[in-house]
Amino acid sequence: MLNKVLIANRGEIAVRVIRACQEMGIATVAVYSDLDRDALHVRLADEAYALGGQSAAESYLNTEAILDVIERSGADAVHPGYGFFSENTDFARAITERGVAFVGPPPEAIEVMGDKVSSRKAAEAAGVAGVPGTSEFLTSHTEVVDFGEEFGWPVAIKAAYGGGGRGMRVVRSAEEAEEAFNSAQSEALKGFGRDECYVEKYLTWPRHIEMQIIGDTHGDVVWVAERDCSAQRRHQKLVEESPAPAFPAEIRQAMGEAAVKVAKACGYYNAGTVEFLYQDGEFFFLEMNTRLQVEHPVTEMVSGLDLVAEQLRVAAGEKLSFGQDDIVLSGHAIEIRINAEDPAEGKFLPSPGHIETIVPPAGFGTRWDGGYESGDTVSQYYDNLVGKLICWGADRETAILRTLRALREFRIDGIATTIPADIAILEHPDFVAATHSTKWVEDVLDLTGVTGGATGSGEDGETKVQRDVDVEVNGKRFSVKMYIPESQAGAVVAAGAAGAGAAPARARRGGGSGAGAAGGGSGAVSVPMQGTIVKVLVEVGQEVEAGATVCVLEAMKMENNITADKAGTIKEIKVAAGDSVGSGDVVVVIE
Repeated sequence: MLNKVLIANRGEIAVRVIRACQEMGIATVAVYSDLDRDALHVRLADEAYALGGQSAAESYLNTEAILDVIERSGADAVHPGYGFFSENTDFARAITERGVAFVGPPPEAIEVMGDKVSSRKAAEAAGVAGVPGTSEFLTSHTEVVDFGEEFGWPVAIKAAYGGGGRGMRVVRSAEEAEEAFNSAQSEALKGFGRDECYVEKYLTWPRHIEMQIIGDTHGDVVWVAERDCSAQRRHQKLVEESPAPAFPAEIRQAMGEAAVKVAKACGYYNAGTVEFLYQDGEFFFLEMNTRLQVEHPVTEMVSGLDLVAEQLRVAAGEKLSFGQDDIVLSGHAIEIRINAEDPAEGKFLPSPGHIETIVPPAGFGTRWDGGYESGDTVSQYYDNLVGKLICWGADRETAILRTLRALREFRIDGIATTIPADIAILEHPDFVAATHSTKWVEDVLDLTGVTGGATGSGEDGETKVQRDVDVEVNGKRFSVKMYIPESQAGAVVAAGAAGAGAAPARARRGGGSGAGAAGGGSGAVSVPMQGTIVKVLVEVGQEVEAGATVCVLEAMKMENNITADKAGTIKEIKVAAGDSVGSGDVVVVIE
């Protein structure tokens, strides 16, 4: 058995691995950036070492710093979690070459399956067909145009070394190809350290079904259960469930067997997930995630297996503790990703900031895998996942009702979250009937009026003060109390005295423009969230149309187009690439 495991990650997955290790009597080592010095995973681990830096590139993607901690701590194994280095061949090889166990697949399997182009080739060689697409990396947007003209629009550009929807762009016409190609490469490079992309046909109404597999170093590979992850936005999952509803038994069996074939074809061991798109009774290989998935708890809830504990046993050279015939599923489980993100009527805007209070729900069949506690801060520099709520029921209806109860019970003050959108998803007849697809949230679900406005002390944990303000609603006067950050109190009073009755720009969450939506037409283009300016696409004196992108903002690993709220001439540009901005900051002025 392993003696000491270094977790090369942060947030809820680091906490999840630490807890599993502690339950097995294995010592744990945490690493942290400057911003995570007091993070939950640091507080829980037996030892913790600083990596330095703030951004992921400066810390959790700093190979030399992590290797140094391995030496200093004496760790005999490294668990990469998901994201960061979890699917990086060079990192895995650097670990194993030091005689340290990598809690994941062999580097050779990551090399084949971590690259989505070569994984397509490997799946096809194993007799498992994928969605029509290219088998070589893209070198120019013209190749996207050629593919679209041959197979039809829309098509999808995807990061070859990425996942979670990052580095993916849907292209609906030849005119969109160049900008989409450049944007996909840029986001892929920031998120995964590599910018290689490929293109494939974009299915019109698919479901996203994935198979959890796990194998050992003795040649045994089994599929545990499937998960339906079709409730997505921006190609990132919001809700996952197991087993997949309205899913034929014969398709389930065939998909499970196909997943095992793919895994064995590349000599795979440890935990992994083979993802498929399912449409009109057919399934297509999508990709293989050579790591533990974010949504692994739903599989654990229906199978009774601890997948992280099993990962650690496999990494220690032990055989799987169960075989294919030993797997018995019970009931239904649903996982909700609670993100620091404002649904914003469908815009889904990142909402980093200080968590004043977090009180997860409890009760029968209710599990919370979180990475934060009250008083912690969700940084703009990392993923916006606060944690995962997983609920189990004897059947799907019970699981849905239990999850809705738990979501309504959940209390998080200080940041906006996706909880209001999650409730809207679970209550919708399409979700209940399991007729939704990966396009459903963005194309069908009506989120009008659904927002997750932050409550509590504000983005930076600042003390709030009370101010009395008179407002008019449909001609009727009301006297109301407002609780606002102390630093903004004077501006609100001034605005009220002027008859505005509203908070200043930085106090507004939905104001200005962002994420592709035009604002109120004032000409003062503001950003809807905290983040970093990646590109400025206009210059002073340039004529722009309403809705044109003026700059690109990166927040929580995602790029967001900031758009002109009216047509006119660029009068002033207040930011440059690399600048940090806060919610409500004006970046461009149009006259």
